[in-house]
Amino acid sequence: MHTDQPSQPSSEGGQQPSVVAAHDVLPLDEQAALHQRRRLLQSRVVPWLHEEVASRMAERLQAIKRVPAHVLNSSPALGGGHAQLLAAYPDAQHWWWEASPALRAQTELPLAPGWWARWRGASTAHWRNPASPAAELLWSNMELHWCALQGQRMKQWQEAVAVGGFVMFSTIGPDSFKELRQLWQERGWGAVAPDWVDMHDLGDAMVRAGFEDPVMDQEAIRLTWSRPEGLLRDLRALGGNTAPARSAGLRTPRWRDMVLQALEQLRGGDGRLALTLEVVYGHAFKGQPRLTVAAETAVSLEHMRSMVRRTTPR
Repeated sequence: MHTDQPSQPSSEGGQQPSVVAAHDVLPLDEQAALHQRRRLLQSRVVPWLHEEVASRMAERLQAIKRVPAHVLNSSPALGGGHAQLLAAYPDAQHWWWEASPALRAQTELPLAPGWWARWRGASTAHWRNPASPAAELLWSNMELHWCALQGQRMKQWQEAVAVGGFVMFSTIGPDSFKELRQLWQERGWGAVAPDWVDMHDLGDAMVRAGFEDPVMDQEAIRLTWSRPEGLLRDLRALGGNTAPARSAGLRTPRWRDMVLQALEQLRGGDGRLALTLEVVYGHAFKGQPRLTVAAETAVSLEHMRSMVRRTTPR
């Protein structure tokens, strides 16, 4: 598999809330998503694409001047990035957090010594607990597109970040695998993937979750393969189809042969099969808590002075 990267910049865990903004919900089969993530964890290897995106996202840390004392990596087993965060912030305390109890339990199972040492970074991080300090940086790599309630996940991030701290995340954008979408649509095979959220809507969701000054951009990556079997193998290593509108029923060898034949239509002038992947990046800061405004609001002078003292430059 080969990649080309033309950049295009631009300005399950927890209880469900009773009211969720429509824009903060990703149409996703949550049970299928949990099943696929648990399957990926069994390999004890961070998915190949996640490792690549983690390296690209780490380069963006240079734009943030604040040096965090506490770094929180959300969903680290599948998102990766621990080595990059250690290199960027060697003096910080590093913590991990996994929203899904099932995934955390599976992550904590005994693992092969070599893999365990590589992933844990020789015990350089600890699992977050209620007594853990708030993070000046929360890192989430290739996690958000697995979440149906994306607004709820962002709110969880916001609650874990210190005032003046920031979140940096990456996820899959709606133009990803558009070539496959067309093939599946032409043949009436149902949806090949969920309708992932546009970066502008993700930025709006960050504001609703309580973050400030969100900056969003995206990158289109061209993935190519010499054979359709390799394409299917690599896509399976990223997960599976979690779209609610996917075609139901078990797949047969005949179905696989049909898919392999259809994929041949993806060959370009260079003779290689090609797919587009859109990666969305975002970061935002956590500002001072806002006062609830009523018809009449009383604020003590001491409280106002305290808020001013807590204000830190970015």
